[in-house]
Order: sequence, then C-alpha cells, then structure tokens
Amino acid sequence: MEPLYRVRFAYSGGWGAELAGPDSNERQMFFLAEGRCEGRISGRFRGANHPYRRGDGTFLPDFQGVIETDDGAEVLFDYRGYGRAYPVGRRQIVASGTHLSEDERYRWLNDSLSVGVGEVRSQLDGSTQLILEWSELVWEPLEE
Repeated sequence: MEPLYRVRFAYSGGWGAELAGPDSNERQMFFLAEGRCEGRISGRFRGANHPYRRGDGTFLPDFQGVIETDDGAEVLFDYRGYGRAYPVGRRQIVASGTHLSEDERYRWLNDSLSVGVGEVRSQLDGSTQLILEWSELVWEPLEE
C-alpha cells in the first residue's frame, strides 16, 4: 500500500427520507460535501454522498465527486464502504475507492484501486467533520 492523500470534509447540506416508519433507523440520505485533500493528491474536494442507513445504524456510502488539484488537474472519485455506528463521537469508516483523470500527471490513477480508513468526528460546536486516509493498493507478483 502506498499513501495517497488525507481528506478532511464537512457536509454543507443534507436531506433524507425515512423508509420504514418511526420505529426504524432505515433512511436514504443525500449530502453535499466540501473539504480539502493533502498528500500525493492535494486540492479542493467537493462531492455528493447518497448513503443508505441500515436498521443497525450502519451507513453504506455511495459517494462521488471531484478533487480540483492545486496544480490545475481534476480527479474524479467514487467511494463505497461502511460507516460504522461506533464508537459514539468518533465513528469508524472503512472504504474502497476509484479515481479517474484525463490529466497526464494523474492518469496512473485510472486503473488503480484505493482503500480508505477514517472517522466521523463530532465537534464541540455540534458540527461533524469527516477524515479519511486513502492509500493505493499496489499489485505485487505472487510467490510460486
């Protein structure tokens, strides 16, 4: 695994629909995200997440967006995974991701797979910040 970037973001808007009545946690949601990436890819981060929350409180992210890099490129991303309902105040995130770019400097991403781990952090002011560290999964030959 090779470190790729760390992203910090918050949701600037959100909407949702209860799916199974008032006694269930099931919900379809839609969030707009804004933040910043730092690392091998650095720049402005914007996206839309439309996760499903299961009855056990686990979120299933379905997250797409763009990183506008500091050096003028655009990198599209697609994240999937699990937003765990624990621990309270610092919920865990495990995810897989793909990235695409037409910019020659980032074309190496077009057939790579990334994995991310992170947290949903509750802030003292009542807001929420999400932080994920992404790494590129690097192919290595199998032993005979």
